[in-house]
Amino acid sequence: MPQNKRESLIYTVLMCFCMVLWMSMYNVTLHMGGFSMEVLKEGWLGFPIAYVFAMCCDWFLVSGLAKKFAFTYLVKPEDSVLKKVICVSCSMVVPMVLIMSMYGAVEGCVRSGAWSQLLMIWLTNIPKNFIMALPFQLLVAGPLVRFVFRTAFPEGKVLA
Repeated sequence: MPQNKRESLIYTVLMCFCMVLWMSMYNVTLHMGGFSMEVLKEGWLGFPIAYVFAMCCDWFLVSGLAKKFAFTYLVKPEDSVLKKVICVSCSMVVPMVLIMSMYGAVEGCVRSGAWSQLLMIWLTNIPKNFIMALPFQLLVAGPLVRFVFRTAFPEGKVLA
């Protein structure tokens, strides 16, 4: 786990990149009805704006609230690092899925003009995104990003 603000920013940049890229490809695949080269193109073209939006939401809104929630209600300082990681990750995924599902719904309405469908699109996006984001975060992105992060930045090497 990151030990200071600089480490936290670097970790957030890496994690957001991994999660937003994967979830962008997943959502475009759902929208287009299957995976293809067109999905890769559309997902990659939509990625930069989604990434910046997700980074801002994560860094300025969700991260602090999720950590506060996790350390107030789910874990204690003496709990294992694994329990802390799982609880903070779960606490991050829930609000990020809500926010990014709305982002996707708005993006879809901008493209289609079907603004009357915004609420229904958002509500149908939430469970689809949650069932992909949580397992991906816990089983793939989290372990991968923690490994890359600690390999590139051994503990104590990034100063506050």
